Amino acid sequence: MNGNRFGRLFQVTTYGESHGKGMGVTVSGVPAGLELDEDDIQYELDRRKPGQSMITTSRGEPDEVTIQSGIQDGYTTGTPIGMTIQNKDARSGKYEPFITAPRPSHGDFTYSAKFGTRNWGGGGRSSARETVNWVAAGAIAKKILREHGVRVKAHVNQIDDIEADDVSWEEMLENTEENDVRCADPDAAEAMQERIAEYQEEGDSIGGSIYFEIRGAPRGLGAPRFDSVPARLGQALMAVPAATAFEFGLGREAREYAGSERNEDWTFDENGDPIPVGNDHGGIQGGITTGQPIYGELTLHAPTSIPQEQTTVDWETGEEKSAQVIGRHDPVLPPRGVPVVEAMCRLTILDFMLLGGRINPDRLDDQPGEYDTDYHPSSPENDPEDAETKVE
Repeated sequence: MNGNRFGRLFQVTTYGESHGKGMGVTVSGVPAGLELDEDDIQYELDRRKPGQSMITTSRGEPDEVTIQSGIQDGYTTGTPIGMTIQNKDARSGKYEPFITAPRPSHGDFTYSAKFGTRNWGGGGRSSARETVNWVAAGAIAKKILREHGVRVKAHVNQIDDIEADDVSWEEMLENTEENDVRCADPDAAEAMQERIAEYQEEGDSIGGSIYFEIRGAPRGLGAPRFDSVPARLGQALMAVPAATAFEFGLGREAREYAGSERNEDWTFDENGDPIPVGNDHGGIQGGITTGQPIYGELTLHAPTSIPQEQTTVDWETGEEKSAQVIGRHDPVLPPRGVPVVEAMCRLTILDFMLLGGRINPDRLDDQPGEYDTDYHPSSPENDPEDAETKVE
């Protein structure tokens, strides 16, 4: 099965099914010398995990990560980092009616048609549970990017027809994690939560969108055409399950702007460097970053697993039958999708920074050839005689 790897230098390869034994990810291209432990990963996983509130699935997964490789004495070694997350609360029995009778609008039929078989428990590989791997990898990218002044933040800006007001970067940082919807506009968040509850009571689900912003990305990242920043950012975000639209800058509103309105004059910044007046381009011109904030939006459709009766066909019996999905599913996806969007933004930008030579791909201290470093392991043979670690 292809399509399980993302990135050029910072490569993320994932495996696992929704109701399999566990999920896993291998991250290659992590420079040596990054101080890293499981707590750094776990913080981001806890933001994505199920069972956080009444508007998420009640599946009881702790999503505890175990780092299997690539770390020595608390620092990355430059070798692949392997991480695993066990599945603890899978209940596959509820999916038996859909083994040969595909659920409406899921990947059941298309997976079977492609491979002639599939892991049917919980949707298998097509389940959004697989994004736990992306968030784990994104947590590593987050730590590297922070050392180079790059930060990423997202929030839910629309559920159904309820739209949040435009919010500042500071408001996103301050308010997003303060409510279950992860919306940085508190009034809109309250209205969104009420609307989601209405759909839950009706046995239905609803869609929404996530606004994201990337700050500190240096100018000059990306390449024209197929390796442009929006092309690869779009690939990353459109891979998010349930994604139906990706926008950056003015997005779809650009079709309503004349050239004279959209074009941005040039001026000088405080350092005497050219800079556009305004940022309707979303921090990207000609597919390459300008150094201004990169911002955009990802739309997610309503979750397809709903308890209402629907119609399917069983290709094994040749019957048309009613389908009622009984299980534990999210009524809305954007709240848990926020850390997923942030992770994919980080993976994309970090890969561009490595490709562009902004970060040494071998080691974060950028001291090629230097072997006696602060993060190199010490020999216990050299410890003081009274040290507990002294080798006899």
